[in-house]
Amino acid sequence: MIIIAGLGNPGKEYAGTRHNAGFMVLDKLAEKYGINVSEKKHKGLIGKGTIAGNKVVLLKPQTYMNLSGESIREAVDYYKIDPEEELIVIYDDISLSPGDIRVRKRGSAGGHNGMKNIIAMLGTQDYTRIRVGIGEMPARMDLKDWVLGHFAGEDAEAVENATKEAVAAVETVLCAGADEAMNRYNHKVKNE
Repeated sequence: MIIIAGLGNPGKEYAGTRHNAGFMVLDKLAEKYGINVSEKKHKGLIGKGTIAGNKVVLLKPQTYMNLSGESIREAVDYYKIDPEEELIVIYDDISLSPGDIRVRKRGSAGGHNGMKNIIAMLGTQDYTRIRVGIGEMPARMDLKDWVLGHFAGEDAEAVENATKEAVAAVETVLCAGADEAMNRYNHKVKNE
């Protein structure tokens, strides 16, 4: 069993915001594989299915971003999985340009409060993560306002493409491992 968690904030007012990039990727995975992510369990919404021959649980924590680890910890304990081998977390990253994604097998939270909480709740930072670039916030703008704002123009198009690439990255992790996914997807988007 593999848990694939997409991070975001619940509620219509947060739909489509930069901080909900993880939810956006999870929604695309769910749609592609016909997985209904609506069962209320583990302080989140879950859906079970199969992707690339692997049994998966898609998880959208409903705890709000900063407490995402509570939901993920409950699911990890319930399904008795090893986070290092059987957990993928997808989330937004302001240090990456819109359209860029990065796959890593471990790492720090990098200032992301949702990731800080997951690391604290799991007691490890060794699990696969896929970061979706949302771009740096403009000068003199509050971080909260930036991440809770909506994508516009070219950024919206770039992030739409990045969510599709992140789905492909998840499939690669499941089929060929995180190292192969890092080789394929950890590159900068070329602006032409």
